[in-house]
Amino acid sequence: MSMEVIVASVNPVKVNAARNGFNRCFPGLQIQCIGAPTESGVASQPLTDDETLQGALNRVQAAREVHPSADYWVSFEGGVDRIRSQLFAVAWVAVGHRDDISYARSAALPLPQAVVEMMDQGMELGEANDRLFGTQNSKQQTGAIGLLTRDLLSRESLYADTLILALTRFTLPEVRT
Repeated sequence: MSMEVIVASVNPVKVNAARNGFNRCFPGLQIQCIGAPTESGVASQPLTDDETLQGALNRVQAAREVHPSADYWVSFEGGVDRIRSQLFAVAWVAVGHRDDISYARSAALPLPQAVVEMMDQGMELGEANDRLFGTQNSKQQTGAIGLLTRDLLSRESLYADTLILALTRFTLPEVRT
C-alpha cells in the first residue's frame, strides 16, 4: 500500500524530514513525498510564534489546493519568537489529512546575541547564521540548530520529530488531540 504526501516546499531538508517522519509513523507503507513550492502568506522571516504558525497553516492550504488528491499535505515553517528578552528559533509543522488539520511546535532554540543583533537590523535568521559561522545556505542544511549544537541536532531531525507530534491526531484517532 502507498501514500502520497505533498510537502509544501521544495527545500530538500523539509522533503527529507517529511519522508523520515511519515516512514516512522507508517512503517510498511510506501511513502511518496513530493515537494511543491508554496507561499506562506507571511513575512519571509516570521517574527512571532503566531506568524510562524499562520505561515505553516497557509502553506498546507496552498498545497491542498494545488494537489487535492494527496493523502496528506505537510508544511514546515521556521521563525523566531521573543520571550522576555531572549530570541528563540522555533518551527511549526502543520499536517492536513482529508478535511482535518493538525499542527505542533518544535523545541525553542535560544539564539546568540550576535545573531539577534543582525536580525534586529533586518537580516533573516539563515543569513545571520551563515555570516556568523562562515557557512552558505545553512537553512537547506543543518540550520541554526545544527550550527548551534555542533550537529548534535539538525533542522531535518527537529522537523521530523515535530511532524511526528503533529501526526498523533491521525495516528491515534481514538484519542483525538
